[in-house]
Amino acid sequence: MIEERTLKELYFAGSSREDLKEFPEDVRLDIGYALFEAQRGLKPLSAKPLKGFGGASVLEIIDNFAGDTYRAVYTVKFQKAVYVLHCFQKKSKHGIKTPQQEMELIKQRLRMAHEDYKARYNQGE
Repeated sequence: MIEERTLKELYFAGSSREDLKEFPEDVRLDIGYALFEAQRGLKPLSAKPLKGFGGASVLEIIDNFAGDTYRAVYTVKFQKAVYVLHCFQKKSKHGIKTPQQEMELIKQRLRMAHEDYKARYNQGE
């Protein structure tokens, strides 16, 4: 028997949708499929927890293409929705650590996602 899964809604915080559209097509397709898996309640193989958020509720998808690294950060913290918090091309050639400026933006957008989710879903529950 095939298990039917309900798709969670997918929302993009800030400029993350527009930023994703700027990625090469192959990267967009890979990230898009990974986000679809997250909407289905699965953990994509290309996703890993983002350090600094105390658990596995904020994840990052890392995709390498033509010598460049692209990242999409999202949260599965909410029961009914997946929020894409940030999409960016990693510029630094040294180390794998996410730059502090990017981390601050992710934290800000996570707070925005909490407020948005509360406004969308907690009114009728």
